[in-house]
Amino acid sequence: MQDNKEKNIEDILSDAKDYIETRIEYARLQMVEKASKIFADLLTSATVTICFGLAFLFGSITLALFLSDVLGSFSMGFGCVSLIYLIVAIVVYLTKDKYIEKAIVNMAIRKYFNKLADKEDEEKI
Repeated sequence: MQDNKEKNIEDILSDAKDYIETRIEYARLQMVEKASKIFADLLTSATVTICFGLAFLFGSITLALFLSDVLGSFSMGFGCVSLIYLIVAIVVYLTKDKYIEKAIVNMAIRKYFNKLADKEDEEKI
């Protein structure tokens, strides 16, 4: 009877050790998955931001050259574009606390919870 109990205890300890090792491996794989998703999200966001920035830059130059042609002076064309950006900057500065920051925070929270919900849906499958 004593040998049977010792064997059961050894089996339980062996199973517990296997369980702990499996949980550690699972946690490590989850961490790798999260890091990979964060890296992919950062990389795609950076690519989109760079492309948007370049499009904005070339669009600004195109608008300035068009206005220069219409107004007959490079200084006037580029000055008008600068004035447009100054007006946009003032409007953004005056409305940032009430509208812009709130919208950005809500968008970030929504994105986080959507990713969390997607992960839960994947785990259920």
